[in-house]
Amino acid sequence: MSVGTGTTNTTVDVRIMTRAELALHGVASDAPVRRPDGAGPSDDGHVRIDGANAALPTNPDSPYRVRDGRVWLGEQDTGLTLTPVRRPRFYDLTTEDGVPYEHIARLHGADVLATTVVQTCVRYAEAERCRFCTIEESLRSGATVAAKTPAQLAEVAEAAVRLDGVRQLVMTTGTTAGPDRGARALARSVRAVLAAVPGLPIQVQCEPPGDLSWIGALREAGATAIGIHVESLDDAVRRRWMPGKSTVPMADYEAAWDEAVRVFGRNRVSTYLLVGLGEDPDELVAGAGRLIDRGVYPFVVPFRPMRGTLAARDGVGAPSAEVLRRVTEAVAARLRAAGMSGADQGAGCAACGACSVLRTAGG
Repeated sequence: MSVGTGTTNTTVDVRIMTRAELALHGVASDAPVRRPDGAGPSDDGHVRIDGANAALPTNPDSPYRVRDGRVWLGEQDTGLTLTPVRRPRFYDLTTEDGVPYEHIARLHGADVLATTVVQTCVRYAEAERCRFCTIEESLRSGATVAAKTPAQLAEVAEAAVRLDGVRQLVMTTGTTAGPDRGARALARSVRAVLAAVPGLPIQVQCEPPGDLSWIGALREAGATAIGIHVESLDDAVRRRWMPGKSTVPMADYEAAWDEAVRVFGRNRVSTYLLVGLGEDPDELVAGAGRLIDRGVYPFVVPFRPMRGTLAARDGVGAPSAEVLRRVTEAVAARLRAAGMSGADQGAGCAACGACSVLRTAGG
């Protein structure tokens, strides 16, 4: 298996390459469970590939087809199995005040519940907005509500666990104006959910809070893991892609990661690294290695131009499958060497793995 990012490598793991192509080009098949718009990296359909969670574009122009539960490229059987995630039963319910459960939280993969607790962001004006984000578009389309109450989240989580076998919860938030940057709402929500569903693993996600004591408060509330997402370690890329968020210095991220590792533990802290924003692939891999040395899991995910993003409006395309494969293999090799696995996070995006190819590559 190739694990480098240089052009001299000649050995290619065909399975990883196929999985990378699927992540970027999707399959010509529908999926009952989808996630339109929002704060995450994709609005894809949720399926299981060889039993593992995967988020793939549902693309009628994809060369990949699904026949008899297997993925085909033309007349070639790729050897991968694919099963659509079924529509969860909790989607049929509404709260006492008439809000559909699906507007409070959504199923990701086969067994992960995810919610954006605050669906607005102080950085969403075009001059500051992250070019890959559509956090407020789902609100404008009526697919969600602006702020989920702790009671609503507890009600939906209890039903999702009871009816659909949900095994973990991911809570993210738009950045708020206060120094906690959204951590306060997350902490309240974690407490409420755990009162209703004791022991449910929960990952929280927010920007580095101005007061790092909020990281401890999130752990005290009962969160299992935390994601503090930087998306790129290259300051020039950050300024171009995240003009508002890049005003938070990299030193603040490093301080927050170190405090989070101290509080939550090694490999219970993660950060997104997006492939395809223009960062040099070798530098991205080197930066991922430094994160691993800190005890932070670098969740490497391909950039895909979601509908409604500034990037899609401007015609920015996804990276090549070859670049994604090389970066993913290299980072996965470093994770294995460090004894770090996404599955060991307990909860969160790395534990789910659907939006990345790292799980296929052994990370």
